[in-house]
Amino acid sequence: MDYRQLSDPNAEYTMRDLSAETMGVSNSRGPRDVKITDVQTTIVDGNYPWTLVRVYTDAGIVGNGESYWGAGEQEIIERMAPFIEGENPLDIDRLYEHLVQKLSGEGSISGKAISAISGIELALHDVAGKILEVPAYQLLGGKYRDEMRIYCDCHTEEEADPDACADEAERVVGDLGYDALKFDLDVPSGHEKDRANRHLRNPEIEHKAEIVEKVTERVGDRADVAFDCHWSFSAGSAHRLAERLEEYDVWWLEDPIPPENHDVQAEVTKRTSTPITVGENVYRDHGNRRLLEEQAVDIVAPDVPRVGGMRQTRKVADLADLYYVPVAMHNVSSPIGTMASIHVGAAIPNSLAVEYHSYELGWWSDLIEEDIIHEGYAEVPEKPGLGVTLDLDAVEEHLADGETLFDEA
Repeated sequence: MDYRQLSDPNAEYTMRDLSAETMGVSNSRGPRDVKITDVQTTIVDGNYPWTLVRVYTDAGIVGNGESYWGAGEQEIIERMAPFIEGENPLDIDRLYEHLVQKLSGEGSISGKAISAISGIELALHDVAGKILEVPAYQLLGGKYRDEMRIYCDCHTEEEADPDACADEAERVVGDLGYDALKFDLDVPSGHEKDRANRHLRNPEIEHKAEIVEKVTERVGDRADVAFDCHWSFSAGSAHRLAERLEEYDVWWLEDPIPPENHDVQAEVTKRTSTPITVGENVYRDHGNRRLLEEQAVDIVAPDVPRVGGMRQTRKVADLADLYYVPVAMHNVSSPIGTMASIHVGAAIPNSLAVEYHSYELGWWSDLIEEDIIHEGYAEVPEKPGLGVTLDLDAVEEHLADGETLFDEA
């Protein structure tokens, strides 16, 4: 299937075509007169299947980006490539809105369409920074900090064992140098009666409380510790769990209920002093508006290659700042998406930390020539664009089955 040739009347006849030709936007910009010539993708088989995106230009400058992991993004990106070929990559906002409008008939308010657009948007920031010879954070308004705090998403082979979790917390803090961690709480306790009804029985709540107690007591004040629930529980169970954890030093409790019903989310958040974090399954600033306006979260957690890209994350952060809500970016990406999150984190005042989910994957850092994370912190690069260089040999070595490497510059 050639997705570039796929027919779509909505894309062909939209009244809100934001292409440079339709809008009458000139590309007479002297040395900045650059055009996009191609968009390519490939999937790296990491601890997630990472979709890497590459935007090519007639100036020989390429930009690297990343869409949220999984199936579907590649086809959508291939579908969108003709919509931006011939455009100037410096017009990031207009091209983002242009792609949203072009894919409006295919669901570009959320989901795979937005994460695919996100991948292109990240690559546009990389190529624009290289053209202008400035780091990506400068395109977002400048820098609040020279380094970004990284929190480590921790796992063990016995992740339902409170002592094993505490041991891993000790190792990650003591040996690896992190001062911010996260563990999963949606783990089997052995007391479940029905996995479908989202209800937590008291023995299950006590098991989760024991994990929290053992981990937080082990690390003490050496590290902040968050706990993730992955949208698993009913409203009543989430409230009882959050209330049970109030006596412990919990950095935040993440996604305790499904993400769709903001009204219920607001109730869960307001009924406990345990900080509640939501955001990785919410799209664009529009999707985050009610969460923030109705103060339904204590911390918001957008995922940059999923929420709509770097500028959309900045817009979510700006809206959050109006309600004095900090931002802790969800991130399960390769080094490309991770560095995009670091640039956003550097450019917003209310940034807490960026997640790192690949500490057990020995070759994660091999994908780029630079070394990003040192003892729980990442220096914000001053090199143009995202500031990282893909090692194409390492990328090729770890391609998913059936994938081919995209072209060099």
